[in-house]
Amino acid sequence: MSTTTPKTAFWRGVRDSAPFTLVAGPFALLFGVIATEAGLNLFEVMTFSLAVIAGAAQFTALQLMQENAPTVVVIISALAVNLRVAMYSAALTPYLGRAPMWQRVFAAYLLVDQSYALSHQKFEAEPAMTVSERMGYYMGTCMLVMSVWYGASLAGAIIGSALPPQIPIDFALPIAFLAMVAPALRTLPHVIAAFTAVVVSLFAASVPWSLGLIIAGAAGMIAGAQAELWMERRT
Repeated sequence: MSTTTPKTAFWRGVRDSAPFTLVAGPFALLFGVIATEAGLNLFEVMTFSLAVIAGAAQFTALQLMQENAPTVVVIISALAVNLRVAMYSAALTPYLGRAPMWQRVFAAYLLVDQSYALSHQKFEAEPAMTVSERMGYYMGTCMLVMSVWYGASLAGAIIGSALPPQIPIDFALPIAFLAMVAPALRTLPHVIAAFTAVVVSLFAASVPWSLGLIIAGAAGMIAGAQAELWMERRT
């Protein structure tokens, strides 16, 4: 059944994004707790969440900050982790590129994994949707998840500020990364990329300023891309 109005599309987006709050909520809560343990105050935690809105990049930055890496390394590493968003933007441009500029700016700010996945699938399944209907659906997929993200980040920061310093929660950061990466290992190139990055990171652990993370990430991406090319040639 096709969407009839932008308002209807918006509420469908909200409905379709509801299951993702079960992931975004605990993830943001964990970020708030760990961020306070890393030395950020409540204002800094919320500014971080409002400015970045990217869980993987935020956790990467926190890890490097705890290791006293230079600011430029923290920024470059976070940007490298978030490069996938540029691909998301390119994929959505044919569907949303004719929307008014102010809407596109707002859409770019809110672009995350969930909004991209839901919207791209919806737009491909219903090509008859107008630009305003597509934008309405896209905004719907963003609003609920973002609200939960902000609220849970605030709650985590408050909880983290109240925790006694002797309670160790440093273990939560690597667990959070494993929870993000494991579900993405769906194909052989994904596994090769992850395995290569792990091996290279072990050898590059002594590289100063945590630059081994960037080296390992680049090696993993190259290995994964080559694996995909090899599989395409075979088929």
